[in-house]
Amino acid sequence: MEKTTHQPHSSKVSLLSAALVLLLFLASPISSCKEEEKTSLLGFLYGLSEASSIKDSWRNDTNCCLWEGVTCNLDGAVLDISLASRGLEGHISPSLGNLTGLLRLNLSGNLLSGELPLELLWSSSIVILDVSFNKLNGEFQKLPSTHELAMKVINISSNFFTGYFPSATLEGMKNLATLNMSNNSFTGKFPSTVCVDKPFFVVLDLSYNQFHGGIPQELGNCSMLRVLKAGHNQLSGTLPAELFNITSLEHLSFPNNHLQGKIDPEHVVKLSKLIVLDLGGNSLNGKIPDSIGQLKMLEELHLEYNNMSGELPPSLSSCSNLKTFILRGNNFHGKLTNVNFSTLSNLRILDFRLNKFTGTIPESLYSCSNLIALRLSYNRLHGQFSSRIKNLKSLRFLAVSHNNFTNITNTLQILSSSTTLSLLILGGNFKHETMPDYDTFNGFKNLKGLVINDCSLYGNLPNWLSQLKLLQALLLNNNQLTGPIPAWISTLNFLFYIDMSNNSLTGDIPVALMEMPMLEQAKSDKFFPATIIFRLPIYLTPCLQYRTTSGLPRTINLGYNKFTGVIPPELGQLKELLILNLSFNNLYGKIPESIGNLANLQMLDLSYNNLTGAIPSTLEMLHFLSKFNVSNNDMVGPIPTGGQFSTFPDSSFVGNPKLCTPTPVHHCVRHCSSTDAAALSIASTEQYIDKDMFVIAFGIFFGVGVLYDQMVLSRYIYVGQVCFSYNRQQ
Repeated sequence: MEKTTHQPHSSKVSLLSAALVLLLFLASPISSCKEEEKTSLLGFLYGLSEASSIKDSWRNDTNCCLWEGVTCNLDGAVLDISLASRGLEGHISPSLGNLTGLLRLNLSGNLLSGELPLELLWSSSIVILDVSFNKLNGEFQKLPSTHELAMKVINISSNFFTGYFPSATLEGMKNLATLNMSNNSFTGKFPSTVCVDKPFFVVLDLSYNQFHGGIPQELGNCSMLRVLKAGHNQLSGTLPAELFNITSLEHLSFPNNHLQGKIDPEHVVKLSKLIVLDLGGNSLNGKIPDSIGQLKMLEELHLEYNNMSGELPPSLSSCSNLKTFILRGNNFHGKLTNVNFSTLSNLRILDFRLNKFTGTIPESLYSCSNLIALRLSYNRLHGQFSSRIKNLKSLRFLAVSHNNFTNITNTLQILSSSTTLSLLILGGNFKHETMPDYDTFNGFKNLKGLVINDCSLYGNLPNWLSQLKLLQALLLNNNQLTGPIPAWISTLNFLFYIDMSNNSLTGDIPVALMEMPMLEQAKSDKFFPATIIFRLPIYLTPCLQYRTTSGLPRTINLGYNKFTGVIPPELGQLKELLILNLSFNNLYGKIPESIGNLANLQMLDLSYNNLTGAIPSTLEMLHFLSKFNVSNNDMVGPIPTGGQFSTFPDSSFVGNPKLCTPTPVHHCVRHCSSTDAAALSIASTEQYIDKDMFVIAFGIFFGVGVLYDQMVLSRYIYVGQVCFSYNRQQ
């Protein structure tokens, strides 16, 4: 089970922190370790694997108060064990429960497995228990309640715990202040008694589990709760009115559930201390209440992917602390000028993608000088860009695709002066205009990704693109561009994602394209560009999202053009290439055997050309090849049977009447005759020896290739519209 890597929200338990600081200050590294304390610690050590990093420090012949991660008091009693992110493997020994003076146990970020010893949960001394980000499993059972437990903070997030919520386990923990059980597999209904007899309870995080049912009204009794997170579960129903009685709430988060109903204007104003409100990915309807403007402390508002509608209330202008504002995937309409963005000077991320907003971009938005990411894609906005957009000095990501903006020449001139812009997505605008070119061009100094697709632009590939020396991804697909690919393409040293499909480009496939440094054999780490981490995920297709540039597949897509000539044999140099699409062109000649050198290739589409000759047997060595298509050419001879070829459907080979199959795998292809078999025997013996050498590797990698195909590459065979907009959660 794959685990997410979100970090738990840190609570402000100031009195607890002060007490721990005082106690640890009184500790002395020269204290002499008690023998019974050492025995308990060694019991823990013996449960770890031999490779554990603390083996050298934790020696029986030394003072345990000097051991790595161990802190003792003046009497030699262990107060603190802090071994976070030490690469520990093995089990947690129950012997740690014998440390009667232990206040804090932090084993987070390791590889520990097995069950969490109940002795730790019923410890009368432990105040903070953190075993998050491990591989622990099992269910929680009812603990004896013979005494009141000291436990204040429990963090068991990001493990593999299962079963129902351990309400009985928590009954004796009257002092509990923070409980983080997120990112596990707990089931059952949302606990209704979690706050009972817990006057200090301030943080509850149940995110990323399998809880179902409604949100209980009893939560209204959690009068001190400041953080309530239960996103990514199966919760349903409406937000109960009692929930809004928790006036101390600062963080309310229920994203990606099945909640319905509206945001009540009279209820939401009660949460005057709210800093984060996240209700994205549900089925809420109605509009944003005008009363939301009274939440003066609000910093994050997430309402994406609901069924909400209406116009933006002008009162949003009063939320002057707002930093993140995400409404994508709803039915909001009206003009953005309803909101005076000049009062939102703290705004850093604004995402209104996939709505029905009309009008122009409001001038007041250009006052948000702290904006890092601005996305207005897939709306009904129009007009031209104002030169005031230069005021957005911090802007790194700008996505305004699929609106009705005009004047691409002016747009690029204005935006090119930005020294911070890293990702620019302009596709679906500027319909039937001409791709501009400039005599001199010095802009876009830090641009890493440029998307100008779906515009039906005329003209050639402009020379100013050659000045974008840091460019990693270039998408110009679905235009009407003509002419050849210029030789300067190989001077873009960091470019590794190229999509120029569905244009009218002509000429040969240039050899310069076969000299792309990022697609050749892996270079040193110094050569590779720094990975860009997107504040919001980007999409290459509706179902493939990425959070870093390094995650993008190394791709050349030149399908649906008018290229002629042969496929350059130098193609075999692009050892890092994952996706190659040359379909729907006028290429002729043979498929180069050198393609067999592309060991990482996962998708190869050469369909609808005029290719001749046999399918090279060297392609049998492409053990990661998940999509293959040579249909509608003039290929001859037997279809190879080794490697991945037994997994490809008939549609990969149809439209080649001279092809045949040696085995009855492909029913739509004729069976090979004796003449075909004679042609097959001409293949060199050396090739077949090479094939035998890869039999074992094929057995290992076949399953990986097919699984990767199902998970990642099923949509790359389609060369139509490819969007490069970025999104938060699917």
